[in-house]
Parts: sequence; C-alpha cells; structure tokens
Amino acid sequence: MSMTSEPLDGLSDAAAADLLKSGGYNELPSSKPRSILQIGFDVVKEPMLLLLIGCGLTYLLLGDHQEALMLLFMVGLVIGLTLYQERKTERALDALRDLSSPRALVIRDGERKRIAGREVVPGDILVLAEGDRVPADGVLLSAINLSTDESLLTGESVPVRKEAGPDDKEMARPGGDDLPYVFSGTLVVRGSGLARAKATGIHTEIGKIGKSLHEVEQEPTLLERDTRQMVRILAMSGLALCSLLVVLYGVTRGDWLRGFLAALTLAMAILPEELPVVLTVFLALGAWRLSRKNVLTRRTAAIEMLGAATALCVDKTGTLTMNRMTVSRLSVNGETCDATAQPIPEQFHELAEFAMLASQPDPFDPMDRAIRTLGDEALKGTEHLHANWKVAREYPLSKSLLAISEVWTSPDTSQFVIAAKGAPEAIAELCHLTPADANGIKESVAKLADEGLRVLGVAKAEFASAQLPENQHDFDFRFLGLIALADPIRPAVPNAVQLCRAAGMRVIMITGDYPGTALSIARQIGLPVEAGAITGPDVAAMDEATLRDRVKLASIFARAVPEQKLQLVNALKANGEIVAMTGDGVNDSPALKASHIGIAMGQRGTDVAREAADLVLLDDDFTSIVEAVRLGRRIFDNLKKAMGYVFAIHVPIAGLSLFAVLFRWPLILEPVHVAFLELIIDPACSTIFEAEPAEEDIMQRPPRPANERIFNRPMVKRSLLQGLGVLAILLGIFALALHRGQSQQDARALTFTTLVLANVALIISSRSSRNLLHILRTPNPTMWWIVSGAVTFLGLILYVPYLKDLFHLSTLHADDLAACVAASVICIAWFEALKALLRPTRSAD
Repeated sequence: MSMTSEPLDGLSDAAAADLLKSGGYNELPSSKPRSILQIGFDVVKEPMLLLLIGCGLTYLLLGDHQEALMLLFMVGLVIGLTLYQERKTERALDALRDLSSPRALVIRDGERKRIAGREVVPGDILVLAEGDRVPADGVLLSAINLSTDESLLTGESVPVRKEAGPDDKEMARPGGDDLPYVFSGTLVVRGSGLARAKATGIHTEIGKIGKSLHEVEQEPTLLERDTRQMVRILAMSGLALCSLLVVLYGVTRGDWLRGFLAALTLAMAILPEELPVVLTVFLALGAWRLSRKNVLTRRTAAIEMLGAATALCVDKTGTLTMNRMTVSRLSVNGETCDATAQPIPEQFHELAEFAMLASQPDPFDPMDRAIRTLGDEALKGTEHLHANWKVAREYPLSKSLLAISEVWTSPDTSQFVIAAKGAPEAIAELCHLTPADANGIKESVAKLADEGLRVLGVAKAEFASAQLPENQHDFDFRFLGLIALADPIRPAVPNAVQLCRAAGMRVIMITGDYPGTALSIARQIGLPVEAGAITGPDVAAMDEATLRDRVKLASIFARAVPEQKLQLVNALKANGEIVAMTGDGVNDSPALKASHIGIAMGQRGTDVAREAADLVLLDDDFTSIVEAVRLGRRIFDNLKKAMGYVFAIHVPIAGLSLFAVLFRWPLILEPVHVAFLELIIDPACSTIFEAEPAEEDIMQRPPRPANERIFNRPMVKRSLLQGLGVLAILLGIFALALHRGQSQQDARALTFTTLVLANVALIISSRSSRNLLHILRTPNPTMWWIVSGAVTFLGLILYVPYLKDLFHLSTLHADDLAACVAASVICIAWFEALKALLRPTRSAD
C-alpha cells in the first residue's frame, strides 16, 4: 500500500459544483430518438406519397371532393402505420437501457459522501471497494490488494492488479498489471483503494471510444443502394413521360388541368409508390420475426444484409465464452483430473481445500468465485470445509511476489493454518523447491497453458508462534499442486459455428486475450487453427496490403486493441467481404458500427455497444445469430419475388395510363383506381411473399454475391415480359369494348376487373419458380386471406352504387365476369410459360 502524503480532504462541494457546471455531467452523450415530427417529415418526403398528395390536391381544385378525401385518407393511413412502427422500435430500444445512474463514493470536505455517478468531477477522491463500478478515469493514491476487471475495454477476461502511484502521474491506456490507473466502467473485483479522478464523461477511455463512433459512417445496404438507383431511373423516366403527356393532352384536348391529372396518374403508375410500403412492411415483419428469436432490430435495412454475410467476426469474452471463470483441471504430483466431473478423487481434496482457503470468503474476483464453487460442490460432506475458521491476516500480492496468503485460526488447534495461491513460479519460490521439482511443475504448467487455461499454484503451511511474520517467505510452505481455470465456451456455440460455416460464412475470432487461450477456444468451437493466431503487435507491424492478404486465411486474432478490431473489419470489407461483427464491450463499438451488420449482446452488453449495433441479441445466445442469418436469407429471397411482382404489375398500370392518351381514348385508369391497386392490394400482397416459407436448402447455399442487385437483368426481363403480356390483354379488352359500342364505364369496368384478377394471378404465380401445382400445395394462409379480400373489395366496387360511382364503373353481368376470368386464366398461363422458358437464365443468375 502507498499513499500521498497530503491529507485527502477532497474537493469542496462548492468547487465540485463549479466544475460540474463548467465541465458537464459525467456521462456519455447518446443519440436521441427521433421525434414524431421528424419521423413524419421523413415519411412525407417520399416522392410516392408526394404524388398522392398532389393528386388529392388536384381533385380538390377540380371539385371532386370524394376522390380527394379518399386519396388523402390513404396518405394518412401510410403515414400512421410508419409512425407506429418507428415509435414501437424506439420504445423497444428504451427498454434496453439501464436508466438508473450508478452511485459513487467520494471524499468531499474531508467526509465520505455517496453521490450519483454522473456528478463526479475531475479532482474528486474516489473510494473504491470490491464490487464497485469505477465512475471515472483516475490515478490510484492508495491500494490494498486491488484488482479490476477491464474486459469491457481490453477484452482481457482475467482481472489486472493495481498499485498506487504519484498523484501527478498522467493517465495511460488500460491493460497490464501493476499500473496505478483505474478506468470508468471497469469493475473492482478485489481489494480497496483511493483514486483521484482525472477524466470524466467523453474524456474517459469509454468516452473516447464513444466519440470515435461518430467518425464511423454507416454504409447504405445493397438493397438501399439498389432501390435508390431504381427509383432515380424511374423518376427520371416518369418525369420525361409525364411532361410529354401534359403537353399532348393539353394540345389535343385543350384541358390542361385534366392533362396534369393524367400526368400525375402516369407518374403514380411509373413510380411504384407502394415500394416504400412493401419495404417497410417486409422489414418490419422481419424485425418482428427476429424479435421472436430474441433478436432486437435497431436498423431494419440490415436484415436483408444477413443473407449476404460472408464473414462473422466475434469477440471471445462474453460472446463465445460465458465470461465466467470455472475450475477446469486439478494437478497433484503430475496427475491431473477433470474438475468438472464430480466427485473428484480423494487425492485432490486437499488441493481444493487450500485453494478455497486462499480465496476470499465472499469473493467478487471471478477466479476466487470459481474456486469457491468447486470447493462447495466437490468437498460437500467432507472434513475439508471449515465454516467456523476465521481469517487472522492476509498477505497481498506484490510486484516481487505474485502470490497471496490467507492466515486462518481454528478453534480445534492453537496453530495458524496458512493457505497460499498465486503464479506457479511464485508458489514454487515460497516452497523453496529444488530445481528438479520446480522444472517438473513448469512442465505441468506448460501443458495446461497450451490448453488455454489460467494456472495457479497452491501451497499450505502451519505456524505455531503467536506473532505472525511480516513476510510470506517466513512460513514453511508445502507445495500441494496446480489448479487450472478456464472461461468456458457457451454450450451451443460449436454447433452454431458449424452451421455458419456450412452456410458459407467465415467465423473469425478477434479478442484481446492471449494467443494460447484464443487457440484453445478456437479448437473447442471448431475454428480452423492451421494459420495460428495473429497478435495485435503483428497487426500493428503490417501495412494495409499485407493485412488484407493475411486476413484472407487467418481466423484467430489475439491481443487486439479496439483500433485493430476496426482495422480488421475494414480490411475484410476491402477484400469484398460482407462483414457481421458481434461484441458486448465498449471496445467493440467502433467495429460494430463500421461492419455491415453489427450484433451486440443485450444482457451483458454495454449501452455504447448496443447504440452502435444494428441487431441486439436479447438473450446473449450465439445461436440466435444463425437463426437471424436463416431469416435474413429467407427475407431476401421473398423480397426478390415481391419486387419482381411489383415491377411486373406496374407495366400494365403505366401502359394503360399512357396508351389512353396516345390513342385519344377516355382515361382508362384514374388516380383512385391506381391508389386502390397500389395502396390496398399491392402492400397486402407483400405480406403474402413475406409469409412464404423458406426454401429447404437455404442454409446450405453460399452467401449471395456481394454485388448481386435485387433489380438485376433477369428479374427485369421476366417482369417486363409478364407485364407486357397483361398489358396486351387489357388493351385488347378495352379496345374491343369501345369497338362494340359499349360505354366508357363498361369498358373501364371490364378492363379494371381483368387487371385486378390478373394481379391476383400474378401474385400466385410469383410465389415460386416452381410450377403452379407445387405453389398451390405449399401452405400460405396469408395468400388466401388476401386473395379473398381483393375479390371481395372488387365485388363491392362493382356492385355497391356509392363505390361504383366513386370509381366511375358500371355493373358487370355474368358473361362479362366470365370474360374477365378467362382473360386472367390466359395471363396465368403466360406467366407459367415464361417460367419454363426463362428457368435456365434464372438459375444461372
């Protein structure tokens, strides 16, 4: 123990208040959720909704209030649904946060005071004890056997020892033993101490990492880029056609306002305004399905990226392992036993007994907890448990001797009983072993260390004098054996890793732990170890090109600092990998944000990690990642079907709007018809594709190519041919009706009814590339509900007078309906024929 010579009166309350006012609270700034107005503004900015609003306002100018109100009602419905989903997501995130401010014990005005952690300021004297969370970065002024768990910052699962240093010492980076620094967010697992706060809030190590998150820009997903490009292309095409249409209509018919309305109808047909609705519904339902697998989605667009992931970077501590030490092996006189198999043999009882006696009775240290758990289980019912013994003195760890000794008194004897544990070489030194015996212990330690185990030596002594010595060396210790501890892997991890590899995903471990430990864990979970472990110093010595080459083969990176985790993720991305990154610590946050898919742990993870991630595992179960990948692949498969359908159905809608003007026919479709098709049938149909079961081999396929576009050439070609076939049939029906002398309402009713039925046929055919019989045998209850609803709404529009007038339709008779059904049968035959013709091209894609 060391201490500064000046009295530790700490700051005055007045000085602390001034510092708090000038420097701000000791907390990390977090991104604030969007307000209702912000979300609403983002939704209304969508060009598709702006078109609907424009149509509604135009109808108001024309005096058609019913049509205007219906369109504006549909706009409000879409906005309401989006607002509900966004607010629901924000509330789910709020539920994850720990809103309670941790407490801190400080010395102010010479007295110890318990204050809110956010009120700690630089200069405060922090009182630290076992179980405390350090509230700020600081320098230790005094320390008694103090150890802290810095795994959240360094990834190192073993606590580090601390010793006091000069008060004027500058702060350094975390990591390593016997340093005088403590860091905000770390946990005191042993001992006690006093520290002077040097940095708070964003100036702490945690704050620096949090600040770096704002410098990492998240890239748009493949789907986002593809969709934006398609919308831009369609917008430019639509703008040119609409301008031409306004001129043609105005010049040929002299009605410029109606021409503007016709142009808006064409714009609605060309720009699929249901596209954002389809995406929102698809990804929102995907997020809901993920939530049922205990995965919270923070960024819904990342869901579709899961199916493309080629590399899964995982942190070892708390992700692959339990972040909880357990005793794995016991070694006595060269013999070892598996400590996890109960009961342990009799010859190992004394070793377990004195390992317990050398540990704290009510420990925070994970190794002490593991040893006590072993003793309570293995020695239950034996004479090796001593509930009535009392601790007389403790000899703490020191730089010169990495061992701790506990002196016990027993009511059954007048002698002191001493139990020691520590580094094997330190225990060997305490026992004054011969070189031959010490070398034998070294060999046993090396074998256990090769398995990635943390090895401690244990010794015992007895002392008859009433006056205890000042030094542990004065006891006559006898070496008892070795005790080896491990941070066990999560039971389901090996199977999950194999499933990921079967799906074509590389699993890469990036940890702050030692290479031997990392290699041992890798062997246990089934990662390839042929390339060995690349350490942080190795990475630091590599240039960018070398690192990109090494990361192509290596699966294990050890002793990595936070900056190198980010560097490795960027190297993988530079190699064309789609990177998913899991983690729970603050040190993982920049890499989580930089990766394509950041996956944080919800229970053990920090707020900073969850804030940076796209997905959060609420149960910290690694196997949930596999389910998320499976669901991501299914979502993308079904989304391609939905997008192909949307693209196909807009061809006849746009064609009817355009050809009516070119042929100088009456307008076939008006905005109310297009809105009905796009805001009722089409969004509902997206739920049909979303509910479509996954293909059986979906987790045996390799990840889709990183550059695969959802609107690729084969999909566009197929959709165009499908849509043109429907358009030809519809134009024929409308032209034939006019040629027979039927009214505009009759011709429009026949064409619109056929379009709705062809829409239903297209939905059914697009569910799968397989034949129609297979599709109908595959259960999808959602499809039948939606089809029934569409037909029912069509019936209401045709036969309810108010709706019939609103849609400008006439009543269809039985023979008219039969003709419409026959036309839709021709449509589905055309769709099935295209499947057969284009299947080889589709497979190649």
